[in-house]
Amino acid sequence: MRALTIAPMHADSLEISEVPEPTPGHDELLVDGLALGVCGTDREIARGEYGWAPPHRDRLILGHESLGRVSHAPPNSNFESGDLVVGVVRRPDPQPCGPCAHGEFDMCRNGRYTERGIKEIDGYGSRQWCVETDYAVRLDPRLEPVGMLMEPTTVVAKAWEQVHRIGERAWFEPKRVLVTGAGPIGLLAAMLAVQQGLETHVLDRHTDGPKPGIVEALGASYHHDDIAEVAGKLQPDVVIEATGAGPVVFGAIANTASYGIVCLTGVSPAGRTLRIDAGDVNREMVLENDAVVGSVNANLRHYHQAAAALAKADLDWLSSLITRRVPLERAPEAFDTEPDDVKVVIDLATGS
Repeated sequence: MRALTIAPMHADSLEISEVPEPTPGHDELLVDGLALGVCGTDREIARGEYGWAPPHRDRLILGHESLGRVSHAPPNSNFESGDLVVGVVRRPDPQPCGPCAHGEFDMCRNGRYTERGIKEIDGYGSRQWCVETDYAVRLDPRLEPVGMLMEPTTVVAKAWEQVHRIGERAWFEPKRVLVTGAGPIGLLAAMLAVQQGLETHVLDRHTDGPKPGIVEALGASYHHDDIAEVAGKLQPDVVIEATGAGPVVFGAIANTASYGIVCLTGVSPAGRTLRIDAGDVNREMVLENDAVVGSVNANLRHYHQAAAALAKADLDWLSSLITRRVPLERAPEAFDTEPDDVKVVIDLATGS
């Protein structure tokens, strides 16, 4: 069976390999892989920056943004052949911490979780894969062209859940949202904002290409000016930050409305310095009851939230996020970024 594999921590080791066909366990689905989304995490693993192979193995099957069709389901599993499914990425550690033991494995406190296609478990980048029935989520059949957007949608579903939990420490009725970054995470965060009936603004540095049109088609407003200027005028109640760029992060924190909430989903690169007035940031956050929270990964609850959000989204708009598709045999091409890329997808079901 053909699969996309990597030798973690070794740059330029990405290749299409022949691997054994999977054999499902008694409580596992056998799934025909349809498509795989590629994100920044995958590209970092491909550059040799991190990643962990399964125990006693040198190579890892890459891929965590899954989409497949059930080929075989165990009896009484609530799944059946033909179901469109995605697989959850993270698994709780075998000796779980408190959050993992209570199903909140996205909030693992001891770091001994594992992740499909990232940390110690093979991913979904193969012609077929298996997944435990407890870690599979069914999708609306009409989402087959775009279902690989499920995993990034879970990330922003969790982010929005965190925002509402923090906001509800007191009376909370946000009106205006600013999303920083118009990559897949940012655009999907904006989609959830629009679905909530919020006035939605998206900030990105691109002035041409597909991103401005995608934002406008969503019914949101697109901006490309400096963060301080844009956020200073808007005074958003909520910021979903999806760039990880230091100046954007602190520009957003400094320019929310009172009782503003900034949710950080972008991971900043290490080794870059930024001069800020820490005292001024602290003073403003305290006096305005502001909050900043980091959010990463998702648990099973967020997968179901994401499935519901995608099911009621406009299919043409979701399709516009996928700007390039490549077959599995040419999968390394998906790791070379092009100027107009938003989401690049690897087609697992077709040949070269």
